[in-house]
Amino acid sequence: MFAVGLTGGIGSGKSTVADCFAALGVPVIDTDVIARELTAPGGAALEAIRAAFGATVMQADGMLDRAVLRRRVFADSAARHQLEAILHPRIRQGVALKLATLTAPYALIVIPLLVETGDYRDVLNRVLVVDCPEAVQIARVMARSGLAHGEIKAILAAQAGRAERLAVADDIIVNTVSLEALRAEVAALHQRYLALAAAAPP
Repeated sequence: MFAVGLTGGIGSGKSTVADCFAALGVPVIDTDVIARELTAPGGAALEAIRAAFGATVMQADGMLDRAVLRRRVFADSAARHQLEAILHPRIRQGVALKLATLTAPYALIVIPLLVETGDYRDVLNRVLVVDCPEAVQIARVMARSGLAHGEIKAILAAQAGRAERLAVADDIIVNTVSLEALRAEVAALHQRYLALAAAAPP
């Protein structure tokens, strides 16, 4: 399966770009969605997270308190690495299972931490980076999430920088344009990926 990895910093517009590809019929595998499934009640990672981080990251109803856990892991790099060690192998397995069921010409895999983990390169044929200035990222995240400026800066500090992401990119979408222009850019890339997938060895 020809696979394109989509990545970008928080607030760069990954979800918008992924939605544009999905609208063209491209199957989208989102590692954030898999992570949420793994950490939902009954999810395969929930007990391991509870065992590692204790009851303070759990709500009374048995749900994971994502806000508490997020603050903890972005304030403590050791805790973040511990969480990643629990989640990333399970997410990777989920991606492989979903890829194995697809018959489309190519798939888009949304991997926010592609650069940070250094993972997935063995299954990706292309890397597409969604890029925008940091000030735009911060404004978008504040508008949609209600997170404080300092919390967003902490998340950005834990992520790869723009230069690091752009260095691994095969293709780049600068997401500072209108949605109409973004759709046109995605449509052009879609045609390119269809051609590359058709030419790729089985």
